[in-house]
Amino acid sequence: MNLIERLTIQQEDLVEWWQNGILPRLLSGVLLVYLLASFVLAFSWSREPALFDLAATLEQYRSDSAQPVVIGTATTVSLIHVAETILNKPGGFLSNDVTLPGAVLDNIPSWEFGVLVQLRDLARAMRESFSRSQSQSTEDVDLAIAEPRFNFDNQSWILPRSEDEYRDGIRYVETYLNRLSQAEQSNAQFFSRADNLTMWLATVETRLGSLSQRLSASVGQRRLNIDLAGDTMRRRSTAVSADQEIKTPWHQIDNVLYESRGTTWALIHFLTAIQYDFADVLEKKNARVSLQQIIRELEATQQTIWSPVVLNGSGFGLFANHSLVMASYISRANAGIIDLRELLAKG
Repeated sequence: MNLIERLTIQQEDLVEWWQNGILPRLLSGVLLVYLLASFVLAFSWSREPALFDLAATLEQYRSDSAQPVVIGTATTVSLIHVAETILNKPGGFLSNDVTLPGAVLDNIPSWEFGVLVQLRDLARAMRESFSRSQSQSTEDVDLAIAEPRFNFDNQSWILPRSEDEYRDGIRYVETYLNRLSQAEQSNAQFFSRADNLTMWLATVETRLGSLSQRLSASVGQRRLNIDLAGDTMRRRSTAVSADQEIKTPWHQIDNVLYESRGTTWALIHFLTAIQYDFADVLEKKNARVSLQQIIRELEATQQTIWSPVVLNGSGFGLFANHSLVMASYISRANAGIIDLRELLAKG
């Protein structure tokens, strides 16, 4: 029997199965199993990663690499571990998924974006400030390549995938970390100075301030425009109403909340690392306790949400408003960041 005859017989069998209802039932069964599996995986993949112990992570790094923990190790290790967490957590990186269940999940992708924003900010600070002695010094070769990798589109699913770019970024940061720990590699440095730390904290301050405003807008607010307050000579490109109604669309409320949880999750680790690498600076300014209080405020944002949905009650209404609770913690942390920056700026 030649190939053409075999294909003809197989085609006739498929037609017969279709006419007898066998093939439709088989396809329906496969589809049902796929949907059920996606439903189960959706619950598993929607769990946020827990906070990790930076001290234990540093001890593991010391054991695995046989390298000493020097100034800058804690911050670099925390950046690497945070980046690996969003790639290796259950379900992997979901922001660029085009198949079920990842394609229909939005809370964890929002969480991932919050983490990514902090990764990008810290990677930029390390490239532009922490690894350089002054404004006219040359930037580190590995960090100069790593930082753009973390800024790659988080929704690219092919050619190249977001995950591939982020893993490249991790590899270059790991190379920097290896050079940082070797005495003979004097061109790899991490400078623990008050001005460097203040510059990064300024970025953190603006991020938290924006998130606080977006969270507060969950119930809608009428706000007076104060963009040009304090300077009669200030101008803007286009006119804006002096009295504005600010309200987050209902379908974005949970996304803003989970983006905030991702942002604060990453910041807890980065600020904890700062305690190690900027210990002398914080001691000199007597600012360690201020930083610890900021971390404590941020840790409160990681409490479990027991409600099956994100509640959006009015400010003093019958039901809770998870966004306003989150905004409260973030606002207090942001106020602490502002005070810490002022403390570090003083002589």
